[in-house]
Amino acid sequence: MRNLITDVPGVKVGHAEDLHLGSGSTAVIFDAPAVASFDVRGGGPGTRETALLDPAQTVEGIDAITLSGGSAFGLDAASGVQAWLREKGRGFAVRTARVPIVPAAVLFDLLSGGDKEWGRFPPYRELGYTAAAAASVDFALGSVGAGTGATTVNCKGGIGSASAQTPEGHLVGALAAVNAVGSVTIGGGPWFWAAPFERGGEFGGRGWPAAFPDKALDVVAKGGAHESTTLVVVATDAALTKAQAKRLAVMAQSGFSRAIYPVHTPLDGDVVFAASTGRKPLADSLLGLATLGTIAANVVARAIARGVFAATALPLPGALPSWKDQFLR
Repeated sequence: MRNLITDVPGVKVGHAEDLHLGSGSTAVIFDAPAVASFDVRGGGPGTRETALLDPAQTVEGIDAITLSGGSAFGLDAASGVQAWLREKGRGFAVRTARVPIVPAAVLFDLLSGGDKEWGRFPPYRELGYTAAAAASVDFALGSVGAGTGATTVNCKGGIGSASAQTPEGHLVGALAAVNAVGSVTIGGGPWFWAAPFERGGEFGGRGWPAAFPDKALDVVAKGGAHESTTLVVVATDAALTKAQAKRLAVMAQSGFSRAIYPVHTPLDGDVVFAASTGRKPLADSLLGLATLGTIAANVVARAIARGVFAATALPLPGALPSWKDQFLR
């Protein structure tokens, strides 16, 4: 186990970023079409091809999921991932034509530093293509890909991932791009809200404070409307229907509440995609899904904390310091 979403067989992840731009994109590639759905809780989402993930819609399998910086401009990254998949002969078959199915979501990093004066053509399509081409079972965490320009209210954000196995033997993993309006840490200290779910010191092993700081529950948020968003992909080898994938996404959203404060605000665009590679049936469609969703929420919380723990400050003037800059002196 790598403690990554790619512990789920059939899943690969690739990143591409441009430090001069201060942004990037991440591609989650499935070896074969995956059954998927999604759930949105933030008030300002930016998405593409999410309508087809509704259980009532026709398309059953998706080829990839794209996460990107760049706000609405970053939706172009999915076209780059789609182009790479088309070169590989992937996609939904319509007689002799094939259309790769690539849902996407974006986060706002346009004010996090870097040169966003790209002219007529935003760079995200090429970043998406490069991320897809780089997809592997091993990938970096922190200030890479869609997490390059990500921030929270008090620490640099980034890409995090985690995985676990259910008692029934199903694998579940999460990938998070953490750009929350709130905080992933408690008060002004080094402790993570997700500490009760930590495994093996994966984000520092600090636990919770012996006593909560007086202002730990004060509502402190960064920026203004539509300037944030945490994006998550959950993947499992459990065989699910689209309706079950939808329920998995809904349950996985609880991981946000275990890792971020405040969360799901009108200022965020929080989205969870849930995807099944369908390699192992559930023994019980109800209790098995309940267990899977519960563990998925824990994995999401861990992935979010790891994204902030692994982040590094951008090499740009006035860049927000990372958790390590502040607490590992």
